[in-house]
Amino acid sequence: MTFPFTRMRRLRRTPALRELVAETMLRPSQLIHPIFVSNGSPQPSPVASMPGVFQQPLETIESDVEDALALGIATVLLFGVPDEKDTEASSAWDESGVIQQATKRLKDRFGDEVTVITDTCLCEYMTHGHCGIAIGGSVLNDPSVELLGRVALSQAAAGADMVAPSAMMDGQVAYIREVLDEGGYDHVPIMAYSAKYASSLYAPFRDAAESAPSHGNRSSYQMDYRNRREALRELVLDVGECADMVMVKPALFYMDVLREARNLTDLPLVAYSVSGEYSMLKAAAEKGWLDEEAVLMEYLFSLRRAGADAIITYAAKEAARWLNRQ
Repeated sequence: MTFPFTRMRRLRRTPALRELVAETMLRPSQLIHPIFVSNGSPQPSPVASMPGVFQQPLETIESDVEDALALGIATVLLFGVPDEKDTEASSAWDESGVIQQATKRLKDRFGDEVTVITDTCLCEYMTHGHCGIAIGGSVLNDPSVELLGRVALSQAAAGADMVAPSAMMDGQVAYIREVLDEGGYDHVPIMAYSAKYASSLYAPFRDAAESAPSHGNRSSYQMDYRNRREALRELVLDVGECADMVMVKPALFYMDVLREARNLTDLPLVAYSVSGEYSMLKAAAEKGWLDEEAVLMEYLFSLRRAGADAIITYAAKEAARWLNRQ
């Protein structure tokens, strides 16, 4: 028999050799820890559809962030769960709103040790649950963008290190950039939700954020999951509107888009591992059908391999613990 001179298995023989030639690395500092901040109960309230995730009152977010920092996670993404909603999302841009208060608390306590990213959206604050001003059955684009500018400005004034407009309104990045610059916050970057699909995987998030639409759905402004080229057009537009970071959301079913985005731009690229992805893995692990640690590590490394520079995940703390143990 003729045996091969080239043997790919030589460099797979031992753990040390595999580590030596590993092409993809993941550090806790590349994980972003989402926090749902609530004006409700003084105690953390568990989210039934997301095991291990809580709505956090203002009084407990500092200890949550302390835990994240101890694990090497230095970036958090804040989502608001307000106690008051209306048709103009006024509590979203109120200087005493839940996100503004949370941001001030964290910046006063941790300073530049923690990067605070704020979700710049309207759905959690609207009585109807849509990401913009809704009249009849339509969500209006331009008036909604003006509100998003007010939200971003109030978040920057509260000390946000970065704003993340997630409403998928046309022109939102350019308008927010203009508003921030004119307001004296030209140093605050924008993380654009460039390719955000109308996905069924958001259902557990809507439980956590109490933001499910009361009528219709978000397909008129979030992307159709059948489209890939459209996502690249969205990304190019956001880059042209001076986004500082771009995102693909969800991550798991959209790795083709993530790879295309990486090929298209050198901007920092974020993958959002959404609530449904988290809950599916949790459910399978609880059933004993999957090894949670092994699958989570494989998944997160696959996102890095596909091109993500940073990953938003509800399993950030668990992943960091496992990474630190390696």
